[in-house]
Amino acid sequence: MMKHERPETSLPILQDQYGRIKRKLRISVTDRCNFKCVYCMPEHPQWMKKHDLLSFEALLIFCKYMVQQGIENIRITGGEPLMRQGVVHFIRDLQAFRALGLKRISITTNGHYLAKYAEQLKQAGLDDLNISLDSLDPIQFKQLTKKDIVPVLNGIEAAKKAGLPFKINCVLMQGQNHDQILPMVKWAKQHNIPLRFIEFMPLDGDQHWTNQSVVSEAEILAQLKPYYDIQVLQQQHEPARIYQLDGQYQLGIISTITHSFCGDCDRIRLTAQGELYNCLFAQQGLNIKADLEAAKQSNLDIKQHALQQLDQKIKPYIWHKAKGYHALQHQQARKISMHMLGG
Repeated sequence: MMKHERPETSLPILQDQYGRIKRKLRISVTDRCNFKCVYCMPEHPQWMKKHDLLSFEALLIFCKYMVQQGIENIRITGGEPLMRQGVVHFIRDLQAFRALGLKRISITTNGHYLAKYAEQLKQAGLDDLNISLDSLDPIQFKQLTKKDIVPVLNGIEAAKKAGLPFKINCVLMQGQNHDQILPMVKWAKQHNIPLRFIEFMPLDGDQHWTNQSVVSEAEILAQLKPYYDIQVLQQQHEPARIYQLDGQYQLGIISTITHSFCGDCDRIRLTAQGELYNCLFAQQGLNIKADLEAAKQSNLDIKQHALQQLDQKIKPYIWHKAKGYHALQHQQARKISMHMLGG
């Protein structure tokens, strides 16, 4: 198939015009969160009405369709996904799609509710999770999130106890938590916890992002170099570039702004209100809520027609995915932010 040609909708794969095949799906199940992280949440969020959220029944129909098109990994995001009642049952229901090719079910959480849900998530069949932790300093943590750090640390312990594999995600911002690089690495290395630093991206709720607020991959490495022997490892199909410290501990850095991984991106995203985004920075989503709600109907003809409509919309939209962040960065800022889109 030549680049930029319209794809055949019967193809059993999700591929864009640059040959990138989509294997990973991120689903936001709610825009609500109990934290107020500045890189994600607006100061005065306007929450979606609960009846505007996609039902779990519609989400399951969508997930089944996507797995049949080659999606192998599903990550549940938010907002804070553990704030939506029924998410544990949703994870349990997703297990049925492993027979169709689903390999991994994950969740991204702020960790606040993990002490309550870790064991339930393990029993439901969750494979792993990412936990956001942007500072180990209790005062700084509260400034960043408007919440206490203790429930998050308790949640991390609960995940360990439940036997749930997890990674820590830390978004770094100049003037706010840039001093956490060494403390976070020391703590994570000491406890053998995988850590990923993430460059601050222009997805904050109030659109205050600037280039000057980014702590770059190069700056992170410069801070670590006097204390660790650093070797870069060959990058796999993951957004993080992996560095080995002292020949044993592996640290990841996701550098979307200064050293992006867009060339091999295999992700697509669905918001809690049913908008599909072919890129984290896409200007326009594809609203498929009506098609998914129609696919819930018991009438087989209506259901089949809705799924055909879905197929004819989704594949061309994914096909026209842009080359990446640097091809989109000069476009007008959009209104949707990270808390609605899900990282």
